Amino acid sequence: MTAFRISPPIAETFPDTLIALVTATGLRGHEPWPATTTVLENLEQQLANGTWQPAEESDPRIEAWHTAYRSFGTNPRRIRPSVDALGRRLAKKGSLPRINPAVDSYNAVSVGHGLPAGAFDLARVTGDVGIRYADGTEEFTPLGEPDTIENPKPGEIIYTDSTGVLTRHWNHRDAHRTRVTEDSTHVAFVLETLHATRDGHLLKTATMELQGLLTPHAEETSVHYLSAALPSATA
Repeated sequence: MTAFRISPPIAETFPDTLIALVTATGLRGHEPWPATTTVLENLEQQLANGTWQPAEESDPRIEAWHTAYRSFGTNPRRIRPSVDALGRRLAKKGSLPRINPAVDSYNAVSVGHGLPAGAFDLARVTGDVGIRYADGTEEFTPLGEPDTIENPKPGEIIYTDSTGVLTRHWNHRDAHRTRVTEDSTHVAFVLETLHATRDGHLLKTATMELQGLLTPHAEETSVHYLSAALPSATA
């Protein structure tokens, strides 16, 4: 079992944070996921028809993350929150990347609801996971760059386990080590909002959608929520 914890300084600075933790065990990433394919195709068709578009940086859901990034010294127009970057890519190219069914599922839910999402292969996570400020000594190997080592800036918000950094700039980019592949069978997915009072219902709707996409392809799924009041949950 892996515990996820929001550190007290993060909870104090961002008291309305709400993070959904969706855990899937016995995940089957090599079989077809038709519901995920449908969700992706529907989003792309709605974009093409002009009936929907991804949330832009002026949207309150994205703007909140830009403000948070600036608070810990990151320029969000150069290093964008994941949902912002994904939405801009979709708007420009007209389609979302196809990585593997699990990743495609959370990407679709993320951009569809304007909320950052990510995932970790728990077989590759060591110890518990903390969401905290970096001290600058931690090491991070970016997704797709297994030979690269970076050090987060002191004060940058990161996800980290006992080995190293799992995400930089809160949710900008995931680590290579804990990436989710077709072979991943025990995965923790996260969906995030900084304004639970305003957007908590959106987060819970998105969480239910993601769990619905995962459930047909897993032995078991579960959902827990992390907040300033309940800063720890187990995957």
